[in-house]
Amino acid sequence: MRATSHNRIYRIDDIKPIDSLSGSPFYPAGLRPFWICAARASLTIPGIHRNDATTHFYLRCRGGGDSAVNIKPVSLRAFRTTKVIFMTQTFIPGKDAALEDSIARFQQKLLDLGFHIEEASWLNPVPNVWSVHIRDKECALCFTNGKGATKKAALASALGEYFERLSTNYFFADFWLGETIANGPFVHYPNEKWFPLTDDDALPEGLLDDRLRAFYDPENELAGSMLIDLQSGNEDRGICGLPFTRQSDNHTVYIPMNIIGNLYVSNGMSAGNTRNEARVQGLSEVFERHVKNRIIAESISLPEIPADVLARYPAVVEAIAKLEAEGFPIFAYDGSLGGQYPVICVVLFNPANGTCFASFGAHPDFGVALERTVTELLQGRGLKDLDVFTPPTFDDEEVAEHTNLETHFIDSSGLISWDLFKQDADYPFADWSFSGTTEEEFATLMAIFNAEDKEVYIADYEHLGVYACRIIVPGMSDIYPAEDLWLANNSMGSHLRETLLALPGSAWEKEAYLNLIEQLDEEGFDDFTRVRELLGLATGPDNGWYTLRIGELKAMLALAGGDLEQALIWTEWTMEFNASIFSAERANYYRCLQTLLLLAQEEDREPLQYLNAFVRMYGAEAVEAASAALSGEAAFYGLQAVDSDLHAFASHQSLLKAYEKLQRAKVAHWSK
Repeated sequence: MRATSHNRIYRIDDIKPIDSLSGSPFYPAGLRPFWICAARASLTIPGIHRNDATTHFYLRCRGGGDSAVNIKPVSLRAFRTTKVIFMTQTFIPGKDAALEDSIARFQQKLLDLGFHIEEASWLNPVPNVWSVHIRDKECALCFTNGKGATKKAALASALGEYFERLSTNYFFADFWLGETIANGPFVHYPNEKWFPLTDDDALPEGLLDDRLRAFYDPENELAGSMLIDLQSGNEDRGICGLPFTRQSDNHTVYIPMNIIGNLYVSNGMSAGNTRNEARVQGLSEVFERHVKNRIIAESISLPEIPADVLARYPAVVEAIAKLEAEGFPIFAYDGSLGGQYPVICVVLFNPANGTCFASFGAHPDFGVALERTVTELLQGRGLKDLDVFTPPTFDDEEVAEHTNLETHFIDSSGLISWDLFKQDADYPFADWSFSGTTEEEFATLMAIFNAEDKEVYIADYEHLGVYACRIIVPGMSDIYPAEDLWLANNSMGSHLRETLLALPGSAWEKEAYLNLIEQLDEEGFDDFTRVRELLGLATGPDNGWYTLRIGELKAMLALAGGDLEQALIWTEWTMEFNASIFSAERANYYRCLQTLLLLAQEEDREPLQYLNAFVRMYGAEAVEAASAALSGEAAFYGLQAVDSDLHAFASHQSLLKAYEKLQRAKVAHWSK
């Protein structure tokens, strides 16, 4: 799958058109591709005359194996010979364009949109395994990772994922976008549709189809007010529905952004050189994660891929051999469950600490799926980073718990059953292949979903000049269960946003602060919940909002309310559970505050007697700040007041500026 670079001068004598290549995506419209014999040094060009000085043409040369070379467009001089510089073009299975073309196109599109991307870090821990981390120079929250068997493949992967996440707005999925955007002409896309809340808070008509309603709300208990999207938080506007095309009949179905963000997160998103290429990747990802969850949850024993089959892929064999030489035994499994699905599983053992890590990959082409699985194994990891996983276990119930499957989705560090490695597999090895053109592969994958009676919904996005999509397959692509719409909805704290952001500058009656503690308890907020995540804030790490949890907030509210006994309880809770992530300054403040709260319980001790010692121990600034908190004068240490458009947070402002670039692109595209 590698192409050899050429930088030789060729004399072209004989050019023969190949009609079957016409219309190939590698060639501009109106230009005919040609096949040339690169092995010959001198060829004749019929019909080329001395006055053809301005003629431009494209040539294509295909070498051995999977390599291909395109000749740059050249101007024919007034002679029968011309200098032709051969430029390497690398084509890999599953992609509808050369890696070089994809990289150049994606990079230029990003620049045109105003995004300045840098390659922040590269890793090449073993042969034929590359990964790269890219990010926006102006917004650190916008970043992606790419992987591949070559450096170019990894970069193309990262750039493709960047467009995937820009096109689907995924970079902004966890954040409130502020009042200005919430009340603008549109929040997510110009083709979104808003459904006002009803008087009885039932789901509005026109939202979802019957099948989706039955899946998300089988007991008819879902309230419309639960589906306000986090990004707008605009209850007055209602529920924001995004249009998806139901693949069985091409009918448009509006799915709430709230459901998309809560249950599917990044699963099923893809971008690519063509519509079919991206859709194949998105559908493959759905299969990968669905089959992965099933294999893990059911403790399925998989068949190993035979050595003679692995030998077809020497680059993968070389990478595995290097890992094993470094002391990491590797198991390569057929994860197709008897040839049903295009899935591969590769497991790495770390005997040094008795842990293992299972990587899964999927694609209609067996070799592509295998390569993706191996490169995924080491994406963003060096060989020294393979000691953070968990040991295999015989506790199959714990392995099957949904929290364990969520951990596998996040970073693959969850538990794996020893049963995966049993000598006798639950399925026979299948030397499967679902490969073809990307159009054929899309049809093949859709046929699998249809055979299992699974409806597929697809949203297409082309407003950034690169095709992207989001694919939803209820019952297969869900990362979180529908019950999370009740139990862990990402908008469940939106009604508190204005109140909590105003706390640092507030001057309420003491009882009001204590009532807020009771409200937090009554509404069931977990004490460990980060307030910035609850409210959808990108605070940056340079302030108290960044580490603030509900438990610490209760300590502050108790101080403001004058309940020092409760304040001590929550202060000690904060020190126990947050000390490891506090700055040295904040940790010192809490040690001082704890001491002052303990002293306040000692009625027979005179505080002034200890002032000098406290200043020497904690510093004058900490003693002053803790004293102000103790008196209720300044209970919200390290928290600044925040306005409705979050100008207090530079990190959030950089995120909004990035979103504004996307909004402009959407307006330009949808106004055509």
